[in-house]
Amino acid sequence: MLSVTRLLAGTVGPADAIRYGRSTARSPAHLLHFSEDKKPVVVWNATQRCNLHCAHCYSDSKDREYPGELTTAEGRHLIGELADFGVPTVLFSGGEPLMRPDLLELAAAARDAGMRTVLSTNGTLLDEAAGRDVAAAGFSYVGISIDGIGARHDKLRGKKGAFEASLGGIRAAQAAGLRTGVRYTIHGLNRSELGSIFELAEREGVNRLCVYHLAYAGRGEKISKYDLEPAETREVVEEIFDRAEDLARRGVDIEVLTVDNPVDNVLLLKRIERTQPERAAEVERLLRWNGGNQSGIAVASIDPRGRVHPDQFSWDVTVGNVRERPFGEIWTDANPLLEPYRRRPRELRGRCGECRFQDLCNGGLRVRAVSATGDFTASDPACYLTDDEVLEAVAV
Repeated sequence: MLSVTRLLAGTVGPADAIRYGRSTARSPAHLLHFSEDKKPVVVWNATQRCNLHCAHCYSDSKDREYPGELTTAEGRHLIGELADFGVPTVLFSGGEPLMRPDLLELAAAARDAGMRTVLSTNGTLLDEAAGRDVAAAGFSYVGISIDGIGARHDKLRGKKGAFEASLGGIRAAQAAGLRTGVRYTIHGLNRSELGSIFELAEREGVNRLCVYHLAYAGRGEKISKYDLEPAETREVVEEIFDRAEDLARRGVDIEVLTVDNPVDNVLLLKRIERTQPERAAEVERLLRWNGGNQSGIAVASIDPRGRVHPDQFSWDVTVGNVRERPFGEIWTDANPLLEPYRRRPRELRGRCGECRFQDLCNGGLRVRAVSATGDFTASDPACYLTDDEVLEAVAV
């Protein structure tokens, strides 16, 4: 995750992270990316059931029952384990997490245990009453997925009327006093909506706009043929940077982030070197602390049946089950399945293996490489750096 706004606008610097000792336990949410101890943010897919059928859904969720999901008692026990291990944030996701009847009880338990709680939702079930309930449960932030405007969103989400319902969810969350953001996954089927999504975020007055790159997992793997070509992706990211700078220049308080393609770190540094060279050294220092892709390091996933994965897209890689062992033991073991994610630099082949920017990117999103080639060590096909940039000699 790259905080485009904070780094381009210079509202965060190395001194901010150092002030908290670069500790996950002590750092506020916006500085977690720069922590040194890297306790993981846990994405808990609390249910796989969903009332929509989204084209890029990494969990391949449908509106049906999924046997074997963690019970309420098991969920409360898990939350205690996560808190004991020092997990700073639990992101409740799905499927559609609001379809889980005990979600608010579990979220309140996580809040009471001292963890920050985040809700990732399609927003269609958030009316005013639900918004108040979500706020009372202690959620600190609600991210609502919007893939386009009107009919485009409805088509990608598989249900007519989904856009208006999701828009109502944004407004209900805001009315309840919740920090609210738009989450937009960009690919070839909705690239034309980027400007409209920025306009919607500004019009609705959300706190955050997160632009996600397509992950080739679940149904996202099936539509990977519609992903942007690398040169198109680079154009999109430059446009995101332009729009984020424009918002900041006009005093519009929306934090823009990009997610799931850490080569964006490199492109942002190149922009800073070009436009704000006096800040380049401090931004590079922060980006090295960020470390690029954090799958298996500062990101963990727990699926609905309690299986632990390096990230929420890599359900084919299971490193343990919280029904059998505590999360902290699973995560700290010398697990041979986690070791390739944690090795610095990662042992990769091709362009990613040769790239001089691995400290900033960490080899991209491994699930894309596995989807495209079947090989964990292969290059991320969504990298948009040129061969010359990848292999360029470091200046002496």
